[in-house]
Amino acid sequence: MGNLVWHSYARFVSITASVYAVWAGFWGLFYRKYFFDFVGGTLRDPGGMQAPPSAAPFVAIIVKLPLVQIIAMTLGFIMLAMECPLPLIKEYAIYRSLVVRIVLLLVQVFVNILYYQGTNAAIWSFIAAFCYWRAVSHGELMEEAKENRGKGGDA
Repeated sequence: MGNLVWHSYARFVSITASVYAVWAGFWGLFYRKYFFDFVGGTLRDPGGMQAPPSAAPFVAIIVKLPLVQIIAMTLGFIMLAMECPLPLIKEYAIYRSLVVRIVLLLVQVFVNILYYQGTNAAIWSFIAAFCYWRAVSHGELMEEAKENRGKGGDA
């Protein structure tokens, strides 16, 4: 039995989480709900849980104007572009950096946890970020990174 290659596993989890983030952002455009409205909210008979007045900024950028969902979809597309790159993207340092992926995944966690549909995408993005962190702590490198290093646009 071999050793687990953490960055390869993290890549698959990240692809799944990013596709889920794009899909959740799409559904979040139509069914808008602030996830943490149960904290200090009021339960009304017709209308369900009403967010407290202290959550007004979040309600404004999630329910009234779906800015968070659009940002989540954009981050999901950026992560998909990094995980399933075109051949011309593979020569850039941002593709080779696992730390950049960790940071983007943690931002994706923060954005997706705010609205109801994005909670599963946030959980899987956190797992992917942990797996990338584990790969970095073990000193793993991407094989493509070793092959493409220094092959800039000198053609």
